[in-house]
Amino acid sequence: MELQKPTDGAGVNGCPTCAFEILGDHYLEGEVITCGGCSAELEVVGLGPLRLAEAPEVEEDWGE
Repeated sequence: MELQKPTDGAGVNGCPTCAFEILGDHYLEGEVITCGGCSAELEVVGLGPLRLAEAPEVEEDWGE
């Protein structure tokens, strides 16, 4: 059986930047966490299995 690689750049149970394994079932979808391996900010994009993507950078709100 061949494993399929996610096509959206999200890492499954791991940091998409450094592949550091991140485990746990206490995360919420949309939560931003920090990778223990490379300190990247990651957004939880899926649960069961845990899927992580690089968090979008916060842009300044100009009140538009």
